[in-house]
Amino acid sequence: MKKYIAVIAATVVAAAVTLSYAGEGHGTGHGEQHKDHEAGQTITVTGEVLDMVCYIDHGATGAKHADCAKTCIESGLPVGIKATDGKTYLLVGEHKPLNKQLAPLAAKTITVKGKAVSRDGFNMIENAEIVSK
Repeated sequence: MKKYIAVIAATVVAAAVTLSYAGEGHGTGHGEQHKDHEAGQTITVTGEVLDMVCYIDHGATGAKHADCAKTCIESGLPVGIKATDGKTYLLVGEHKPLNKQLAPLAAKTITVKGKAVSRDGFNMIENAEIVSK
């Protein structure tokens, strides 16, 4: 009886892992890949450099928050840009953070260019390059 229960438990765990893996965009088992993001077009965005933690937590923006934002970005917290149209993006370089380049620009308006990607309501510009400061 114990062996029977162990086999059933192992089967359930294996099935759950397989379904979880496929559901996260790693493949559906039919040679397809689940995609939940935009086409990845190159965009140019102008807006304020933000530390994403304080912005999401309590809406912190602007010159009054510049020193705190700079400290947070320097410490490695996520950095983003709030575009003039109100849309907010996480900013990353080519699979590397841009914190060193963006920390001195906290709360300033800049223009960046890169590949737009969205997933589950989150927006990101990857391979981001600073176009103007």
